[in-house]
Amino acid sequence: MKRKYTAIIVDDERLARKELQTMLLEYDNIIVKGEADDVPSAINAIKKFNPDIVFLDIQMPKESGFDLLNKVETNSKIIFVTAFDEYAIRAFDVNAMDYLLKPINPKRLKNTIERLEEVDFVSESNDNPLKYQDSLLITLNNKLRFLKVNLIVGISSAGDYSEILCSDGSKGLTLKTMKEWEKRLPEKHFIRIHRSNIINLDQVDRLEDWFNNSYRVYLKNIPEPFIMSRRYVVKLKERMG
Repeated sequence: MKRKYTAIIVDDERLARKELQTMLLEYDNIIVKGEADDVPSAINAIKKFNPDIVFLDIQMPKESGFDLLNKVETNSKIIFVTAFDEYAIRAFDVNAMDYLLKPINPKRLKNTIERLEEVDFVSESNDNPLKYQDSLLITLNNKLRFLKVNLIVGISSAGDYSEILCSDGSKGLTLKTMKEWEKRLPEKHFIRIHRSNIINLDQVDRLEDWFNNSYRVYLKNIPEPFIMSRRYVVKLKERMG
């Protein structure tokens, strides 16, 4: 039996909302709970229905679909629906599940619906262990974004916060402790190398001896090394074979 998904459609064009809703009638596992025609009404709809999916237009009056994601906390899967393909890269930068161009191709929509079971976005408030392919919904630098776990290069303690370094060179602060990260990150891929540092083993480039039996750990495409205290050296070498 297929899992049921609730959805809302956010688009400033009434006919576009109607057309998509009609197309979704073919899928008995998709239940459209509401519609919205701008960012404020979309925020209200998300808070009211807590949908599994948001079909989201990008260009709307005054504020865009990207503005919506910065203003509302949600663990919904985001499927952008737009007439403009120039936003595709930015859409996937915020880890949208998919990007559909208008007019929507029925076969393309079918592929998207079939992928729903494969994609599992995990909220930062969830305490369950993360998988390497998960996308974590997290507040970084006071902005909400989807972050793929496998794009995390390293995490460093920053007082009550932790700083996340991503493979594209971007950084962000989030209110999460190192203990919380160590508990949730997949231990096959991540390891603590210092009281203040966790790294992604897949991103390790090389180790260099440093003073007092400690090491400097260089990660791929990251110029500044992470420091590994000697108590973690043996554990890291065992993990790296």
